[in-house]
Amino acid sequence: MNHASPHPLRLAVLAMLVFAAATAQAGDTTPAEQLSRWSAQAGAPGSVSKGQAFFNNRHGADWSCASCHGNPPTRQGEHASTAKPIAPLAPAFNAKAFTDAAKSDKWFRRNCKDVLSRECSAAEKADVLAWLLSLQP
Repeated sequence: MNHASPHPLRLAVLAMLVFAAATAQAGDTTPAEQLSRWSAQAGAPGSVSKGQAFFNNRHGADWSCASCHGNPPTRQGEHASTAKPIAPLAPAFNAKAFTDAAKSDKWFRRNCKDVLSRECSAAEKADVLAWLLSLQP
């Protein structure tokens, strides 16, 4: 019988699996990482003032982002046509906000099409998230 300690590679793989399981439950990203990603894609850092203006202005359609998410988006919002509740969008008021890259991309794509009749650019996403991150309790 061999009672030697476990192989270091097996321990490393086990540690990675445990870490992956823990982070998968908590989300696969952070709001700061999302901001970094969109800023890199845009080639410029997100602008708080541009993000606030973009969020609150109507863009040729009937709705603005604030129509459903509120202004400021620090409390529960309500969908303008379905009245379904929407969790606060600002990360300081909702620990789950912008912690799942796929969900963030999905909702930006869907909501931008509602508000702009097109997808948001990386710069627009970076600006909005920069503003949302500036909102603190």
